[in-house]
Amino acid sequence: METQTIKQFSTTREQKAKQILEKGNPEILDENTYIVPSQFDSSKKYEVTHLDSYSCSCPDFEKRCKGKGLYCKHIKAIILFQKIKSKYEVKPEVEEELEFIIQEPKKDLCPHCQSEKIIKRGVRKTQLKEKQIYCCKECKKRFVLEPIKNIKGNEKMVCLAMDCYYKGLSYRDISDQFKQFYNLKISHVAIRNWILKFSKVMEKYSKTIQPNIKGVWNADETLILTKRGNKKKDNKNFDYVWNVMDNKTKFLLASINSGRSRKSKDAQKVFTEAYKQNGKIPFQIIVDGYRGYKDGCRKTFRNWGRERKVKFTSIIGRRKEVNNNAIESHHSQQKEFHKVRQGVTETQTYQDGFKVFHNFIRKNVREGLTPADKCGIGLNGNRWNNMLMNSLNNVQITKVEEKAPRLTEEQKIMINHE
Repeated sequence: METQTIKQFSTTREQKAKQILEKGNPEILDENTYIVPSQFDSSKKYEVTHLDSYSCSCPDFEKRCKGKGLYCKHIKAIILFQKIKSKYEVKPEVEEELEFIIQEPKKDLCPHCQSEKIIKRGVRKTQLKEKQIYCCKECKKRFVLEPIKNIKGNEKMVCLAMDCYYKGLSYRDISDQFKQFYNLKISHVAIRNWILKFSKVMEKYSKTIQPNIKGVWNADETLILTKRGNKKKDNKNFDYVWNVMDNKTKFLLASINSGRSRKSKDAQKVFTEAYKQNGKIPFQIIVDGYRGYKDGCRKTFRNWGRERKVKFTSIIGRRKEVNNNAIESHHSQQKEFHKVRQGVTETQTYQDGFKVFHNFIRKNVREGLTPADKCGIGLNGNRWNNMLMNSLNNVQITKVEEKAPRLTEEQKIMINHE
């Protein structure tokens, strides 16, 4: 378990090192000394030296890395910077570490049998462009080398549709936009299918990314208008949506639709989902006056007696000392999104998509960073496109793993001995 934690820390530091380099090159004092700015505070700078080994003046290196053979994000930034400078001397095994700057073209493979023996076999005309058709010499199947198949547009159209939708446009508005700017007739029903399908795919992939935040969580529930139920009676056509958010980074850890249920088991479910997403128990949870949160927190984190791990805080009677403004601000944005819809049917799917949009796409106006950027797991370049491609790659890997034969008990024992 400790080895796995060290690997997670190392991966997180590598991602942060890449983000530091994207903002600018480090300052070179001499051949063995560099000045690296802080990732979030440009006024702070740390000195990295390299004689027989690397050392850094940052607190992370002094407390967690020194004497353990580990590197902080500033040292990793210097190592990557040196490799980029000497790119022509870089060995093949180092190429994978530089993919975030220089992306090499991947080989074209048959999607059915993964064979490299493919040939061109005609073209297919579409409203958008002509698509090249390929044929595999091994399995004799024909296909198109596109990330998303069997749609009228392409992956960029899907990303544009999702961006417009989660920024407030309706399906018919997006359809009209494609017609005006691209002369492409796409039904609003097709666009709806895109949004629902790829919102699920992206949310499934986002659950594999852990921010590992150990701080303060804000939790609250709100009502979302749906298109089911009796509209003549109050709350009969509303569903409860429960959200848990990190107070500092505003990263949305969980968003669960419980239908018309509002019980302590629903609070327990959203806390459990947030714990799975984050990977760490929070220091404190701030909630409103609903008593079900306390019971949900107790059952999720075994927060009772001497095993009490989480500081549970209710804002009732303490509004001058503590508030729940972070999650309430998110709810106001969420209601603005649903206001245009006038009721939805796939409530959970839209919540999943809006969660991805909030965490990885939309930037804070004042800081110019997404919540994922603040956690060190942000996306570079076109955020929608990168998120979609990563999600589709994750789906392909999952399918390959499902098709792989299961190991017998004897094989598992042999592997463990090796």
